[in-house]
Amino acid sequence: MLSSIPAAAGRLLISEPFMMDPNFKRSVILLTEYSEAGAMGFILNQPGEFSLGDILPEVSYSEMPVFIGGPVANNTLHFIHCCPGKIDGGIEVGEGVYWGGDFEEVKALINSYQLKMDEIRFFTGYSGWTPKQLDAEIKEDSWIVTDKLNKEIIFAKNEENLWRQVVIGLGQRYAHIANFPENPELN
Repeated sequence: MLSSIPAAAGRLLISEPFMMDPNFKRSVILLTEYSEAGAMGFILNQPGEFSLGDILPEVSYSEMPVFIGGPVANNTLHFIHCCPGKIDGGIEVGEGVYWGGDFEEVKALINSYQLKMDEIRFFTGYSGWTPKQLDAEIKEDSWIVTDKLNKEIIFAKNEENLWRQVVIGLGQRYAHIANFPENPELN
């Protein structure tokens, strides 16, 4: 059972199909931090209303999308990337996937057209859990945990279908839930 895989940084959390919390409905979250102090991650499939240029005047021309990382501290900006050779200081959270780094470098790279949209993803806010909260939610079957993490999932351009694609990718045991209706009353 995938849910029995322990939560850890570099894992994906997939919300169960009938989660009613609008912040996490059919979400795929990259878990970037997991410790006794709690857990933190970013929703990969919740595009925001703004582009990076709307938020940062220093990169006013940038059309890079900014995603909603979660309901916590939505006045903060975070990023993940897959180019440690270009951005110093990132923390590797999965094979070839890094969280954070030198933000001044990031802005300079964007302004000089040296970063592509499939190399970096920006988020306002984050998803956070207090100590043992995520473990309890996993035991309640609110989340499916998987270590099937790859850059194609993290930087997917089709975020609208990402939840479904990730669920199908978990194998036959879970593939059937990808077709569940969003509203169980419609079944």
